Amino acid sequence: MTNCYECLFLVTVGDFEGSNVKSFFTDKFKNVISAKNSKEAIEVITNNHIDVILFDSKLTNSFEFIENVKKLNNKILTFLATSSVSNEDLVNSINVKLDGYLLENYSNDELLKIINKNISNYVQNKENKFFCTYFDIVNENIIISKTNPMGVITYVNDKFCENSGYTKAELLGKNHNIARHPDTNKSIYTELWDTLKIKKETWSGVLKNIAKDGKRYYAKTMIMPILDKNKNIIEYISFCINITHMMNDKKQLLDEIDNNELSILALVEIEDYQIMKKFYNDGTIQKIEKKLGNSLLSHFPQKNIFEKVYFVGEGRYALLGSFFNYINTQKNLKEVLSQFVSNVNKSILMMDDFECELNVILSFSYGKYLLFEDASHGLIEAISKNKAIHSSNDASIRMENNIKTNSNIIKKIKIALDNYKIVSYFQPIINNKTKKIEKHESLVRLIDEDDKIIFPFHFLNVAKEGNYYSKITHRILENTFNIVSKINTDVSINLSMVNIEKVETREILFELLHKYKDYNNKIIFELLESERVKDFNTIEVFIRDVKKLGVRIAIDDFGTGYSNFERLMKFKPDIIKIDGSLIKNIEHDSFSKNLVETISIFAKKQNIKTVAEFVETENIYNILTDMGIDYSQGYYFGRPEKLNFSEQLTEQVK
Repeated sequence: MTNCYECLFLVTVGDFEGSNVKSFFTDKFKNVISAKNSKEAIEVITNNHIDVILFDSKLTNSFEFIENVKKLNNKILTFLATSSVSNEDLVNSINVKLDGYLLENYSNDELLKIINKNISNYVQNKENKFFCTYFDIVNENIIISKTNPMGVITYVNDKFCENSGYTKAELLGKNHNIARHPDTNKSIYTELWDTLKIKKETWSGVLKNIAKDGKRYYAKTMIMPILDKNKNIIEYISFCINITHMMNDKKQLLDEIDNNELSILALVEIEDYQIMKKFYNDGTIQKIEKKLGNSLLSHFPQKNIFEKVYFVGEGRYALLGSFFNYINTQKNLKEVLSQFVSNVNKSILMMDDFECELNVILSFSYGKYLLFEDASHGLIEAISKNKAIHSSNDASIRMENNIKTNSNIIKKIKIALDNYKIVSYFQPIINNKTKKIEKHESLVRLIDEDDKIIFPFHFLNVAKEGNYYSKITHRILENTFNIVSKINTDVSINLSMVNIEKVETREILFELLHKYKDYNNKIIFELLESERVKDFNTIEVFIRDVKKLGVRIAIDDFGTGYSNFERLMKFKPDIIKIDGSLIKNIEHDSFSKNLVETISIFAKKQNIKTVAEFVETENIYNILTDMGIDYSQGYYFGRPEKLNFSEQLTEQVK
């Protein structure tokens, strides 16, 4: 019976708040139209072929509504969903010839038993009367054909001819595969004929067809076997709707690539599309995307390379052209595409009530295979390299190699975590006045299976993408707190603000702070900022709470990136760590020197200590000391080392 329901058109009338019956119907039927009230429902029934109506008992004048429906078409099946039944309702339902009273407390099996017989009889009558003629009159959008059991066409309507490009004379007597696209996977037709011939059931799905002129079109198709009394197949009736305009542009694009010998593919993306979405509502975004897409071809300096724009979604467009057409132009492809991007970026998109200036980036590939994959990965490369146009051949191979490399790194991380080989190395921080070590920074290292030391540069970013960053942070916290009572200096620990946002990390932190509460005054949390932070309020509360426990707060990498003076006002840190990129250039770059000096003056006025990173020479140390920087950290004083007395977490202390 499942296929019978898929053939039919259902209208639901009313609100059906929390209705089990409605859920049952909408799960069963594939073609569903919703109407809020009887007036809206009558309009739907008048303008469409409807087989079944389900209406809510709370609908005003519900039985009068059924009477009106029956006057329009007395063949329509009518069902009432209700939570209770009164004698008056039963009498009314008999008078209007209601097909089924469906209580909300009925099980699905009970509901199925009530409606199955009605549906079965209805479908059988529908088949016996060859409803194709009715459909042809009522719905001009339906493509209809009939074939004999051998697949030879015996009837087509005008819509079939219009879509296929053939005349009736050219179609009648021909095999139905005249419209079958040669690229369609054979397994689809194997399943289709198995359903029709063996199971003798209705088949439905989307088929790719080919017109007389060679153009492809997609049709949502339902094919029904017509049986005689002995259940022998008399003929097949096919109902189709051309959905080419509704088909995903990406699917059409991929089909075109597959069917072309050699192609050029350009993917165009609106720069900062995600930011744009924050400024405009969905309706405006769609208008902008549509208007830009419709104008793209007009910006090409060479007109005969690309013919169509495909809307790929999320601010992306694809342009596909024949490689041979490009060769005939005798133009440099990169120059043509660069000029195109320049033209688009200089143009102004005129909307109804405002002007919109957009920049685009472009990735292109050419050949036969992996064009879309190459161009897609090429866009990622273009963004990372800050390029407006990027040649992307083999970008997917490069991405595949990166994936393999990253997979190996993830494997190393997992093994290291399982075997307690994520360890802490400590770099000294020097008091510039006394030149004595007053602090150590805890820095992560990974020891691989060959006992090689892997620096964070080689695995930490991958860990962030692979969701292992928090686990590494937790292990470093455990390592560092485990030695805090055994070291005679303060210890600073790097904490990502993104990690602080996570409840699990905060719980582990406060657990450790409670366990080692006698040493909290030796702990410094260095906050690493990120653009991915969503809730700064959580960060502020965390800072306030740990400060109450005696912990000090440092802002890392200050002077570049996301750190700013406004953030200082909110976080009220005890220490500022000046970014190493400013320190290592301080000897020769006056801007860096002036900025570091400004930070030093500001910090002293706010009673905030300063630490300079990347102090690698005596001269840099002297400049910083003259400026009044409080502490120095860098290779001039010492590299990160595994302290001999540190009892870092091992298998023995699990």
